[in-house]
Amino acid sequence: MARILLLHSMYGLRPAVHQAADRLRAAGHEVTVPDLYGGRVVDTPDEGVEIKEEIGRDELLRRAVAAAAPLLGGDGLVYAGFSLGGSIAQNLALGDDRARGLLLMHGTSDLPDDASTEIPVQLHVADPDTYEPVDWLNAWYLRMRKAGADVEVFRYRGAGHLFTDPDLSDYEPEAAERAWAIALDFLASL
Repeated sequence: MARILLLHSMYGLRPAVHQAADRLRAAGHEVTVPDLYGGRVVDTPDEGVEIKEEIGRDELLRRAVAAAAPLLGGDGLVYAGFSLGGSIAQNLALGDDRARGLLLMHGTSDLPDDASTEIPVQLHVADPDTYEPVDWLNAWYLRMRKAGADVEVFRYRGAGHLFTDPDLSDYEPEAAERAWAIALDFLASL
């Protein structure tokens, strides 16, 4: 069993995030799902960008740190997130010496040059993905490996960016089920 902090995408804390948390709980994991947007949920990427910019990256990170703080200790925390949430989860995991793992669904973040970690990392991403272009992903992978992470990347040809969210047009049921099966095996191995 893993303790998981699961962070939502730029759309906010949508039903799909709760469904994902329930799926993880059914597999025996303890899951915390904070609301970084304070109850606001949007329907379009433009609205998501607007809220993200209104709140600000530093404040979103501060809110995520506050949500993670009571969960720290023990045998370590697994950080996970969808798109924007994955980006934030990556930053938290790299700053936590006791992090147990990092599960990224649809999103990554830049790494500082001095990043250092030995955590296992798994990324599930559409192929192609306008938010995560191939050149970016290749550079991200190389930087994560240089930092010491054990990285696996799974690409889903023809899927939309947030292909695991059944309420969005990006949804691709076959890719979503495959991603969740692989992710659950990853979490069970931690």
